Amino acid sequence: MRVFEAVVAHRSVTAAAAALGLAPSSVTEQIRTLEHGLGTELFDRAPRGLALTPAGERLRPWSRRLLDQAEQARREVVAARARLRLGALDTIAATHLPTVLARLAERRPDLEISLHTGTTRDGLLDGVAAGALEAALILDAAGPLGGLGFSLPPAPLDHLDLQDVPLALVAAPTHPLARATTLTPEDLTGQRLLVNTPACSFHLAGERLLGHHLARVPTGGIPVTRACAEQGLGLALLPDAAVHDRLTTGTLVRLPLTPPPPPLHLRLVWRADRTPTPALHQALHAATP
Repeated sequence: MRVFEAVVAHRSVTAAAAALGLAPSSVTEQIRTLEHGLGTELFDRAPRGLALTPAGERLRPWSRRLLDQAEQARREVVAARARLRLGALDTIAATHLPTVLARLAERRPDLEISLHTGTTRDGLLDGVAAGALEAALILDAAGPLGGLGFSLPPAPLDHLDLQDVPLALVAAPTHPLARATTLTPEDLTGQRLLVNTPACSFHLAGERLLGHHLARVPTGGIPVTRACAEQGLGLALLPDAAVHDRLTTGTLVRLPLTPPPPPLHLRLVWRADRTPTPALHQALHAATP
């Protein structure tokens, strides 16, 4: 049933296998076994992906019910501790994840947390959509989920905002703009903005805030981008927590951008169509400040 749901969500054996951590051949075999046991085909195999047959559509609500009941039965039989499989982006794991984990440990000492860090937001959201994770921590803009400009998996997701993540536009003290008293995005025309991959939250935030006034220079993750900015190679839009020490020591300066960069939001995301058990529901809300 979990494999069936993953294939429904991703419409691809390869993508479903990646989300579940299985080989594509294993996913194919399990779907064929399920179809053989039911005596009917559940998917139409088309060049553009897998689509549910009428029989598959009828199985879909039953799949969710059966999985929920199986999980409830497992917990009651083995008296297992409540478990939360939590995913988090590598970029926020060191700076923001410890606070969330400490809050959970204080409020839910009975909770067993299995932590999974990832380099891509898509991978974490796919894990939530496929049921491999109960929840994931990501960065997003204010408003609806995905407002920062990234795509969402084909599954209904819900979220809670846990805290703001302030951003700072920084440069080396020797940069020509370092002594400016006020700056607008237009004043940055022709400058170089040091960025990570286009999918990076801070890259997307820079697109929303600064538009196309700056030339983008690919550098890498936060440590590399910060180091390049310290060497005067360009400007960088980074979380306050990642540059606080450098601003204090003076190896970086905060540029007085008007309006200032709006904060991103640290969001806890889970599947909205899966009724959480009381323990899981309490765990999700225990993560909030």
